[in-house]
Amino acid sequence: MLQATPKNIHIYLESNPNPNSLKFVVNEMLVPEGMSFDFPNPESAKDAPLAQELFSYPFVNRVFYMSNFVTVTKNEDVQWIEVQDTVRNHIKNFLEAGKLILDNNSPEEESSSEDSETVTKIKTILDEYIRPAVEQDGGAITFHSFREGVVTVTLQGSCSGCPSSTITLKAGIENLFKRMMPEEVQAVEALG
Repeated sequence: MLQATPKNIHIYLESNPNPNSLKFVVNEMLVPEGMSFDFPNPESAKDAPLAQELFSYPFVNRVFYMSNFVTVTKNEDVQWIEVQDTVRNHIKNFLEAGKLILDNNSPEEESSSEDSETVTKIKTILDEYIRPAVEQDGGAITFHSFREGVVTVTLQGSCSGCPSSTITLKAGIENLFKRMMPEEVQAVEALG
């Protein structure tokens, strides 16, 4: 994984549709383009030192890395205005110290070269039309499976647990697939 060299890190905050998530955007790439890492609990962050440290705060529920940002999801019982500077300063100090956000043995995303034509088209639509908008909101969407007309996706980062994710999934993503692949896709569902 990329290692941040000691330097002056700048971080700005972006809100997103999930009121419990906040996107901490850094002035450098944190993970290779196209890769994302979702840590829904402390146990899942064993190979992610920054996420481990963030989970030490009792209000942190989830940590997500992608491109040049870290999305943190908090408990509902605390307001962002109370904790956002603490999280921003922690990320800034961690990166300025030149620490790795991921251990070198962290898993990489798997890709299959044996996808059917339909699955290849589904993945292309996800990559070109849907993923950029989801990333803009501090999350990620990945293809899970396609069976009997149903596309199953995994929502990560700020999208996981977002109150508006069901509406986005059905009204936005499902409608787009039904328009672009009317013969093949009847529904889109999120895993979990």
